[in-house]
Amino acid sequence: PVTWVAIQTMLPATARLRPNALAGPREGNGWTMANDSRLDDAARAGWLYYVAGNTQDQIAAKLGVSRQSAQRLVSLAVSEGLVKVHIDHPIAQCLDLARRLVERFGLKHCEVVPTDPASTSTTLGVAQAAAAEIERWLRRQQPIVMAIGTGRTLKAAIELLPRLECRQHKVVSLTGNIAPDGSAAYYNVIFTMADKVTARSFPMPLPVIASSQAERDTLHQQPMIRSTLALAGQANVTFVGVGDLGDEAPLYLDGFISREELEALQRAGAVGEMVGWAFDAEGRLIEGITNGRVTSSPIPDRGTSLVIAIAKGRLKLPGIAAAIRGGLINGLITDEATATELLGKS
Repeated sequence: PVTWVAIQTMLPATARLRPNALAGPREGNGWTMANDSRLDDAARAGWLYYVAGNTQDQIAAKLGVSRQSAQRLVSLAVSEGLVKVHIDHPIAQCLDLARRLVERFGLKHCEVVPTDPASTSTTLGVAQAAAAEIERWLRRQQPIVMAIGTGRTLKAAIELLPRLECRQHKVVSLTGNIAPDGSAAYYNVIFTMADKVTARSFPMPLPVIASSQAERDTLHQQPMIRSTLALAGQANVTFVGVGDLGDEAPLYLDGFISREELEALQRAGAVGEMVGWAFDAEGRLIEGITNGRVTSSPIPDRGTSLVIAIAKGRLKLPGIAAAIRGGLINGLITDEATATELLGKS
């Protein structure tokens, strides 16, 4: 069947000014009218290219600019989130897989995206779908608390978000943002999200894994940390990644745990982790080892929060299956291949 692709250029009726996004004369507070004019041109170029089907030469002629400028304007429309691509044709296989996962595992939310057999990406498709779901929640008028995990897939999704004004919402990190060497943890996404979304953001100013359980407990008693942990427990919706605990586990590669700790987790039966919490094939948290030092908030209560995992691929399959089996999550965004494997394993 033919797949229809609808392209929507997104530019609010009121001027959407950004600080120093482009060169131009300053006006109060660092905002520039030149920026807004440039975005108007980018939106026009995006519409002419994606909706009206003009070539870049035709766009250049209609806007009175060079072909190179037309090309840059189209690229700017995409990079600034002014262009949205929506697949209007339902992909029956994906919809059926999502329906079967919901029915089989009692999920409250499930989305399955097509699998590109030639791609080795661990984020392609699921990051785009996750970004769309996060945006839908943030566009709600009623105030919500959104809890955010960490990881490569979630970071890829956040980077795809458009600029959003939603001051009525609160966004809270579930996990610490300090790496073992004292630097900012690269895949902690709360700051990336703060760059995209105007909402109250609550980072967790802690190491991802403390040096001891006593240190973790002491840190958690600090008033600012206690209030952040309490807020995370009130989340209406939660988005998390699933990390594998194989020999190339992200927790190990990124320096949060040692090789000896990884091997100890493997011997204890750990198959996956979410925001640092390692769990076994039944979705039960591993006793001790690194779990005794994880500073992350507990995963929000699935009775009150929609907890959506964003993950795909063979390496993550055991962790995804375990998280579903143990009721650690009640929502999933994944791809066709992973969904098929999940249904086959149950």
